[in-house]
Parts: sequence; structure tokens; C-alpha cells
Amino acid sequence: MRIAVPDLVSNSYFPAVAAVELGHFKAEGVDAELQMISPIPRAMAALRDGEIDVVAGPAHATLAAFPDWQGAKVVATLAKQTFWLLVLRADLDVEPGDVQAVKGLRIGAAPGPEQAFRHLLTEAGIDLVRDGVELGRVPGAEGHDVNFGVHAAGVLERGEIDGFWANAMGCEVAVQSGAGKVILDVRRGIGPFSATGYTFAALVTSDSHIDKSLDEVAGAVRAIVKVQKDLKSDPSLATQVGQRLFPAQEAEMIAALVERDLPFYDPSIPETAVEAMNRFAQETGILSGPVPYDRVVGTQFSGIWSE
Repeated sequence: MRIAVPDLVSNSYFPAVAAVELGHFKAEGVDAELQMISPIPRAMAALRDGEIDVVAGPAHATLAAFPDWQGAKVVATLAKQTFWLLVLRADLDVEPGDVQAVKGLRIGAAPGPEQAFRHLLTEAGIDLVRDGVELGRVPGAEGHDVNFGVHAAGVLERGEIDGFWANAMGCEVAVQSGAGKVILDVRRGIGPFSATGYTFAALVTSDSHIDKSLDEVAGAVRAIVKVQKDLKSDPSLATQVGQRLFPAQEAEMIAALVERDLPFYDPSIPETAVEAMNRFAQETGILSGPVPYDRVVGTQFSGIWSE
């Protein structure tokens, strides 16, 4: 099983990474390998084209390659709710939760995450042109092997941007360096509550792969369920994974970030989460209209979520 991850040095999709590295896929009889494919629309295109079998990424990004949820399914939640944070320069006089602070600033975001941040600003009444917000790519982040959040932290420290919207690992690197401070973390109540439902970290596969390899996909879902339970029991397992895959600084950070994320580790996919995500997708123009729950979710795997 070829598993694409858009940002390997990150807590965002970590349960999928940990399930491979800690042997949970192997225990389910699934020979799995990780491939970093960035940005996330490229990973979803690779899934559509059969170049990989599964994507660990933001659920809403599936629509970039599978219009109106035709041909793909979300089969498990890796971590619930919108998981990106906004970090701004530490020298700015800004209070946490103040969305208006982005006015006149240069903010970096990767494709996929950018959709969510752009909509958050729109809902907050911010017009990018009128309010002078430069929202776009981070210099040097275009490479297919660039871990966006960590890279963005370095660009912020050099003063080339004023802030970035990214995973908690990149944000923590910026905070610990003294270059940045967290201004928005919506799933922890710092910022607009409405943004929590935009997306969630998910395991996504194609309908064709489910048809061809149903038992393998079921094994992958079981691997996610088991690794989430194991990390809840012993968050220090994350350090073992980090030491194999991450640079030294990030390897030391990952266990603390995972422990902080444990309340969001639940493989189930509630209908309310899908409704909120699809509402966001319609409002941003990436979904043409309402779709039923079972077009989005691989319901045949729902019994595994509570095993």
C-alpha cells in the first residue's frame, strides 16, 4: 500500500505515519510505505491517477481531484476538526484570537490549507484586496520534498513573511525560535468557532482501490484505530517515530504535540463533521451542491472504528 503524506515532519497526519513506523499496518497484513507528495492537490491527483493507494491529508482536499466526491471515500479520521494554526511575527502587538491582525500583512499558506484560511478571513469580514492582505505561497516551498510548516518557520524567522497558516509542528518551531507566536488555533477555542468544521485530517482512498483491495483498506483502518489507542496510552511512542524520520529538533517536539492532540484522535466520521465540511466546500466553490453521507464516507468500514 502506497500512502501519500503531504507534510511528513508534522503532527497533522501523524497517526498514519506512526501506524507504518510502529508496525501496525504490518500486523494487519498490509505492506505499507510512505511517500511524501506535496502540495496536497498533487497527492490527491496521484490517488486519482492510481500512482498511490491512500492519502493521509485534509479531507476536503479530496475534492481537488474527485469533483463532487465522485470516485473517492474518506475511511477514517486521523484527527478531528480543522488542525492548522496561524502564527504571526512575535514582535507584532497582537492578542491571540484577533483575526483582524492580518490586515496589511504577508501570510503564507500551502494550497489546500489556503482555501480554509481564505474562507476564515472572508467569514471574519476581511477583504484581501481592501485590507492589504498578501496571502499566498511561501518562498522556496514549491519543492515536492519540502515540509511546509517547518520551512515556513524558517522563512518567518528571516523576515520574508509576516506569518503563516500551517501545522502545529511548524508553528512550534517558530514559537521556540522566538520568531513567532500563535494567534489562531480554532479547535482549541482561539479564533472563530465556525472554522473548526472546515475539514479534518483523514485517511482517503479511491473507490477503485476499495473495490480491488477491500481487505487491505480494512486493515489500514484497523491500523489507524490501533495506533491512536497506543498513542493515547503512551505518547512517548511518537518520539520513536520522530527519531527515525524527523530532524533532531522536530523529533524532540513531536511527543508533546501528539499528547496535546490526543483529544482529537478518534477514527469515527460523524455525519455532522461531513455536513460542516461539505457546507464549507460549497461556500468556497469546490463542491457543487449537497451530497449524501455515504458518497463521502466508506461506511462499510464504520464498524472498525469502534473495535
